[in-house]
Amino acid sequence: MTQSGIIIQARTGSTRMPEKVILPFYQGQSILDLLLEKAKKTEVQAVLATTVSPSDDRICQLAEKHEVPVFRGSENDVLDRFIQAARQNGFSKIIRICADNPFLDFAGLQTLITEFEKCDADYLGFQLAGNKPSILTHFGFWAEAVRFDALEKARQLTSEKLYHEHVTNFIYGNPSLFKVHFIPANPVVFMRTDIRMTLDTPEDFEIQQKIFAAMTMENPNFAIRDIIKWLDNHPEILEKMKTEILRNQK
Repeated sequence: MTQSGIIIQARTGSTRMPEKVILPFYQGQSILDLLLEKAKKTEVQAVLATTVSPSDDRICQLAEKHEVPVFRGSENDVLDRFIQAARQNGFSKIIRICADNPFLDFAGLQTLITEFEKCDADYLGFQLAGNKPSILTHFGFWAEAVRFDALEKARQLTSEKLYHEHVTNFIYGNPSLFKVHFIPANPVVFMRTDIRMTLDTPEDFEIQQKIFAAMTMENPNFAIRDIIKWLDNHPEILEKMKTEILRNQK
């Protein structure tokens, strides 16, 4: 196994907002449509990892439309789903994308891919103030990278449900057992605690749909700096985000 690959994690069975990743989000496209297109632009092999549940047949159909291969595995043991998807596709290094992040930053994705190729880390992610991994924040701007061997090691070392539901949690949470490296997040967001661009609830969906449409109209290639500037010019949206952050503490 020598190949690097992107694995996009998606399912319809979300507790807080079922089917959020396949509902029309922007001009008839779903969030999953947008992420599949973005992943393909990296020129790294992408695979969609979903569950064996019949309700996820529609996710498979979306992936087929974008000509992205699909792996179907365990609904609850997401760690095992990633391991099996990586093994089937020969991925020794994995870029993990969650399908509830419509504002995934393409520049950050490319940086992650490039840096992971150059380093010997078991895990590479972005980091915010307080040494907080981006995956534990509400930003939703970044993917994370992990070695296949590290996932296998994590599975052998823990059977706790939490660590099998959250693929990388055991790895970055145990830097004495794994080589854990971080990239400092963009300075414009490093100290911010009032921004929520990950999507879990109907309220998130409504807010982010509005932002995405407005941002795309201004500049289809908008970046993190543009989003922050737009949000700072719309304090009423930031107030709504703060409410959702309090309701959905990580």
